[in-house]
Amino acid sequence: MSSYGDQIRFTIFGESHGSAIGVVIDGLPAGEAIDLEKLQSFLDRRAPGKSALATKRKESDTVKILSGLYEGKTCGAPLCAAIANSDMHSTDYSSLRVTPRPGHADYPAYVRYGGANDIRGGGHFSGRLTAPLCIAGGIAQQILQRKGITVGAHISSMAGICDRPFPFELTADLLESLKTKPLAVLDEEAGQRMDKAVRDAAADRDSVGGCIECALIGIDPGIGDTMFESWESRMASMLFGIPAVKGVEFGDGFAMAHKRGSECNDPYRLRDGRITCESNHNGGILGGISNGMPIVVRAAIKPTPSIAREQKSVDLETGEEKNLEIKGRHDPCIVPRAVPVIEAAVALTALDILLITEGRKWN
Repeated sequence: MSSYGDQIRFTIFGESHGSAIGVVIDGLPAGEAIDLEKLQSFLDRRAPGKSALATKRKESDTVKILSGLYEGKTCGAPLCAAIANSDMHSTDYSSLRVTPRPGHADYPAYVRYGGANDIRGGGHFSGRLTAPLCIAGGIAQQILQRKGITVGAHISSMAGICDRPFPFELTADLLESLKTKPLAVLDEEAGQRMDKAVRDAAADRDSVGGCIECALIGIDPGIGDTMFESWESRMASMLFGIPAVKGVEFGDGFAMAHKRGSECNDPYRLRDGRITCESNHNGGILGGISNGMPIVVRAAIKPTPSIAREQKSVDLETGEEKNLEIKGRHDPCIVPRAVPVIEAAVALTALDILLITEGRKWN
């Protein structure tokens, strides 16, 4: 399924080398102004062909709104937006129809759809389908910002090189500043080493992965629900819908398994007349409900499976083993371009949960 959400329901459509990709969003609050220039700037952060660390495919990713906006504001109708595809080299993928790429969806998709799946550029399994997700997420961010809620992310690690974690005192200014950087890191020296590691992997005809840390600030305590409708449940489900995401953790996450309760609990304190915590090991969520601290989540991104090195595969027609050399233009690391995608997923989840909690009533 390519649809998700409760109060806000969105459906992503298209294929990597089809005529267009896009999204239909239903349930957006009516009367919300959408700054299309700001939305385009958000999409530009994800777009290909803008960095030596990214694929050389050239796509402007210009958004065309087909419905749902009237005089610059949402009008209550489903919002449909599309992005045209233009720079496709589809012949680069012709051999992959019968010789699946290791680490990619080629083989399970071939079995699931009886060989009818669009193999060009990965078809509907391509990371290119994160562009429509960014359209929906970029709109969600604008609505959230008017409510004093900010989403921002940085590369917490790439190619095994770690950035500094988010500081305890998180501000909107810090989160916004990351969005203007060519490489979204807090430690510039670490960013330089990351850059070199990606270039080295590309020169070695290989790829690398990494992790992205995303924060959501401005969420009041008491928002959300328990168990299967918790912040963690909803957000993890959304994040795992992003191609290449293989792990999700909140707060200290898996590190908490190696600590004592005294190290993981977040003591309560009174500050300026309100209840707060003196640490945030739990990532702003307890019992599935927000506790007023920043919501912090990390997503692990695997290395790009399409690499230039010769790899072992099989011929699906002859049933024989064979070696595969992948052609085409591929990112040696998708982590830098995935930063706004993670932001989009977190923003969409937050807006959906807020609308459920507030019963669509925006004060």
